[in-house]
Amino acid sequence: MLRDAPVTRHWVVTGHVQGVGFRPFVYRLAHRYGLSGWVRNTEGRVEILAQGEVKGLDAFARKLERDAPKISRPRIDSVEPVPSGPLEGFAIRSSAHTGRREIHLPPDYFTCEDCLRELADPAARRYRYPFINCTQCGPRYTIIRGLPYDRASTTMAGFPLCGPCRAEYEDPLDRRFHAEPVACASCGPSLSWVRDGETIDGTPGSLAACVAALAAGRVVAVKGIGGYHLMCDARSDAAVLRLRERKKRPDKPLAVLFPATAGPPVSMDDDTFELLSGPARPIVLLPDPGGLSRWIAPGLKEVGVMFPYSPLHHLLLADVGGPLVATSGNISGEPVLTENREAGRRLRPIADAFLHHDRPIERPADDPVFRPIAGRPRPIRIGRGMAPLELPLPWRLRHPVLAVGGHLKNTVALAWEDRVVVSPHIGDMDSPRSLAVFEAVVADLQVLYGVEAVDVVRDAHPDYTTTRWVRSRGVRDTAVLHHHAHASALYGECRGEGDWLVFTWDGTGYGGDGTIWGGEVLHGRPGAWRRVGSFRPFRLPGGDRAGREPWRSAAALCWELGIDWNDAPEGVGIARVAWDRRLNCPVSTAAGRLFDAAAAIVLGVTHVSYEGQGPMQLEAIAGERGPRLALPLTESDGLLRMDWAPLMSLLMDDGRDRAERARGFHETLAGAIVDVAGELRHALPFGFVGLTGGVFQNRLLCELAKSGLESRGHVVQLCEQVPCNDGGICFGQIIEHAAREAG
Repeated sequence: MLRDAPVTRHWVVTGHVQGVGFRPFVYRLAHRYGLSGWVRNTEGRVEILAQGEVKGLDAFARKLERDAPKISRPRIDSVEPVPSGPLEGFAIRSSAHTGRREIHLPPDYFTCEDCLRELADPAARRYRYPFINCTQCGPRYTIIRGLPYDRASTTMAGFPLCGPCRAEYEDPLDRRFHAEPVACASCGPSLSWVRDGETIDGTPGSLAACVAALAAGRVVAVKGIGGYHLMCDARSDAAVLRLRERKKRPDKPLAVLFPATAGPPVSMDDDTFELLSGPARPIVLLPDPGGLSRWIAPGLKEVGVMFPYSPLHHLLLADVGGPLVATSGNISGEPVLTENREAGRRLRPIADAFLHHDRPIERPADDPVFRPIAGRPRPIRIGRGMAPLELPLPWRLRHPVLAVGGHLKNTVALAWEDRVVVSPHIGDMDSPRSLAVFEAVVADLQVLYGVEAVDVVRDAHPDYTTTRWVRSRGVRDTAVLHHHAHASALYGECRGEGDWLVFTWDGTGYGGDGTIWGGEVLHGRPGAWRRVGSFRPFRLPGGDRAGREPWRSAAALCWELGIDWNDAPEGVGIARVAWDRRLNCPVSTAAGRLFDAAAAIVLGVTHVSYEGQGPMQLEAIAGERGPRLALPLTESDGLLRMDWAPLMSLLMDDGRDRAERARGFHETLAGAIVDVAGELRHALPFGFVGLTGGVFQNRLLCELAKSGLESRGHVVQLCEQVPCNDGGICFGQIIEHAAREAG
């Protein structure tokens, strides 16, 4: 039987195809179909030249996308026949520099099942080795120094491979073929233990010392994939309180690492479980499973649940035999610490001991955080395992653009052509370390992606650290209003069309009229937002201090109505004098400050130690029933104003219990959203109603509002990929800039 003449084809494959075992997959696939040729990495792409019968080439092409490794996301960019003489065998060639860069940075991946079985196998060469990995798992983003993604361009370059590891690394049929972080106890990174001047070098002894310390109730700083965690026994009140006291974190909830082998600690829907146990392994806010210290999340009903994503996590959890607190190893608000010496110095007042390792972390990546809201897990913070977050742009940019985000929960975004990448969470821009990491991430993204920003987009607030940084560079910059960026982020993520009505509610943002916005209703689309509604304005005594001292918001609302608040803290008289004289009392319309006021009046939360503490505790205490009041809607200065005044009688009604008042507050604000949308529907055309801004991290408010809107026939949009809080501001700035540029 005559065989068909061989045909040669050339493929270019884009997407997430580097650092995910894609070339070995292609190699095995080519052998399966009897093809000759080669595969190689270029800058962010994979090239394939394959020769064989048409039937085999067609089957090969179908499998390239369909059967690719789970953590890859390949996309065939082009395929074309090419002239070629006979080819012998199929090879994996060295990476090539072609001059065209289409980079997709791989995130850090959780430990795969194959490596976990090997980790637990006493007969395996990597038994209990805390840095085990293969092409389907292990660190990526946090160790990459340059592209193409080869070992020499990572922080593993300083660990020469031993003979057995070299053989695996060079064998195309081995699952560790070109797994760039591959190593073993003979040639790879190792642990070291430091406590009170005592040092233990070597993994077995260091691991045993750490387990003993955790079991004894000690606080240990443990170096991981993207930085340090502060760990302690999550079941011990004494250990948790010791951590809180030392870190000066009296109230903010702590994340807890649970053994994945024990199954979900609480019931959850399929989407949430898939996220919790999937590649990103984020922290997910779930109902308190019980059995933990009561100081894990004081005043709340939820706990940040996380499954182990590194081999070291699995070893610690198995040896300790229970859940561990795993909170960011940082000074509150700053980026997570990554370098051994700096962590040893800065975390010494907090940690009893340190479990270091010697694999350098090139850049920090804190853990991502999600909360299930309205039937879907919604991002609160993006980070390790999912960042840089790559999203498409609805418009093609003329020049590369850098967006520097806001002041709190800062992230930055780099965009070019029709692509945008959002960095992992950096932190609040109040400290020199935050600024240093911000600058490093800005430079890093441009170098790694081979893109130099021409334009810079920033928040309109004149005093933000990011604004001052942009101005110090003397670059061409564009200012975007804070709440326009919130609205544009949601619109851009949803690939919106036409005009929308978007409620942008948060605690603070520089407004177009010089006041503090935060309870706004915007109409239009990116590049053409118009403010059409807002809350009734009030004057905030102390300005920015109101965010840390909720009593100021409560007092402001009372004073606006001529009401005496009997539970005001001592020293309020000075603030009242300043308020009467309009000294440092900026005008605000912020919904977040209304929540602060409600928490102060109903719960007595007059001062807080973390952002959103009062509103989170107010939501947690809300009961099943509460009155829904109708807030008057009045037109003023061309805006539809929601008058919060009727809320005060409910909040101050001591005849109702706290749970009823808290529920009524949420019901009333959700009802106001529905009423405003209904009122404006008659005057303004809009296809969708959007809910965004940090206030909509509140599940009760969000779900009540969404349900009410949908019952009136509105289609509601919420964020699913980009945080609705200030962590999404940079993405919104890019969308707003692109829309303006497109005209």
